Amino acid sequence: MTGTSPLYGKSAPGSIGQRATLRGVRVGACLLVSLFALVPAAGALVPKAAPVAIFYYPWYGTPGEDGAYQHWHQNGHAPPSDIASSFYPARGVYSSSDTKVLDGQLREIARAGIGEIVTSWWGRGSAEDVRLPAVIRAARAHGVTVAAHLEPYGGRTIAGMGLDVAYLRTLGIRDFFVYHATDFPATDWRALTATLSGVRLFAQTPLVGFAKGGGFQGVYTYDILTYRGRTFGRMCNQAHRQHLLCAPSIGPGYSARRATGDGRVLARRGGKTYDAMWRAALRAHADVATITSYNEWLEGTQIEPARRRDGYSSYDGAWQKQGRLAENSYLARTAYWSHRFVASR
Repeated sequence: MTGTSPLYGKSAPGSIGQRATLRGVRVGACLLVSLFALVPAAGALVPKAAPVAIFYYPWYGTPGEDGAYQHWHQNGHAPPSDIASSFYPARGVYSSSDTKVLDGQLREIARAGIGEIVTSWWGRGSAEDVRLPAVIRAARAHGVTVAAHLEPYGGRTIAGMGLDVAYLRTLGIRDFFVYHATDFPATDWRALTATLSGVRLFAQTPLVGFAKGGGFQGVYTYDILTYRGRTFGRMCNQAHRQHLLCAPSIGPGYSARRATGDGRVLARRGGKTYDAMWRAALRAHADVATITSYNEWLEGTQIEPARRRDGYSSYDGAWQKQGRLAENSYLARTAYWSHRFVASR
């Protein structure tokens, strides 16, 4: 989540690295409240969660589509040959305004067995908000539902997020992930969630007691650097004791040096890191598997296809694959794990 609007590009506080980097200011800006857990009124219908969801970023721009580069140029880089990512997209430097790009991405997501995208959202009028209707259309065309990732946009308040939820519901969104939910007291959240029904809120935090007190329906972690597979069992056990949904976040690795200067790295290890986190989610009896991420290129957590290019890392070697097979290896592996996860539930 390193975008300008989203965590990083401004580098907006929206991703692991940037969110972690800004922890002193926003203490982990990405506290996703996946599906605002509201404890609805008696008889109210709560939408059924998709077993596998993935964090999705519609914040990329190019001069041809948007008048300027968005996010690809972060930290002084000069696209298209020099971008703010340790990897290079197989589809090149693209615009999230391009409907052909959206269609191709959602097709890949659906084929990987992912039932829901959690799209980064930075408030009314943001680039992510303007693109949201097109994202929803592309998702629906491929049988994928859309949830909202409520990011820490400027001036965010509990009352304002109540209005956000009402607005986003008019677009058909029923699941909400609140990034950095702990920016506000649980009692303040409870005042809002007690008024909601027919939606689901997830708080981005391992603090199950906070989520329960705030009236959330579940918890998720997003940050795969801090919350690795070894934390899933304890979190899910505590969540289930409190009758909350557990949606730990699984990721392939992390590398944000080019985008933020963050020197921390979570190595991909030829796919072993990704496999280990999936296994941990299965052992923890997670209710929902959330994946960080489809296309957070700035933090290097993406599973969107990447190609070889001088000066950039690639997926070569992942599950012993090379070249074109390696480019799509993370999507193929996601299809394998999604099938196993759904079957286990």
